[in-house]
Amino acid sequence: MSIYIQGELVVATPGRGTTDITAQVDRCVRESGVVTGLCEVFVQHTSASLMLCENADPQVRDDLESFMGKLVPDGDDLFRHTQEGPDDMPAHVRSILTMPHLSLPVREARCALGTWQGIYLWEHRTAPHRRRIALTIHGEV
Repeated sequence: MSIYIQGELVVATPGRGTTDITAQVDRCVRESGVVTGLCEVFVQHTSASLMLCENADPQVRDDLESFMGKLVPDGDDLFRHTQEGPDDMPAHVRSILTMPHLSLPVREARCALGTWQGIYLWEHRTAPHRRRIALTIHGEV
């Protein structure tokens, strides 16, 4: 039998950087009852994104943050949209350059991730935020 379920996660971020959401997404998949299918993950914001990244060494995510800081620095005079602060427009650019959406295979009632893969919410603003993440899980029970 096939089912289709939608849910939502609310994740508090400490500010710019990554937050591991692998366990929360996996819990939603298990609770859905889907054994084989897909889990669609979508961040509902324009200044945060999602990434599938190495989960063993946090320096990988730190290095990505450093790279992004050089690529899209805060306070660049190129940007005119500054009403919410010098990190606002860079956060929008960062989210466009990365992914608001992940599509993950579900196998044996879990996200079928590789050995060193984790699911991360990437906050691009410097201040803490509460981010909404929509989940759509569908497949066979």
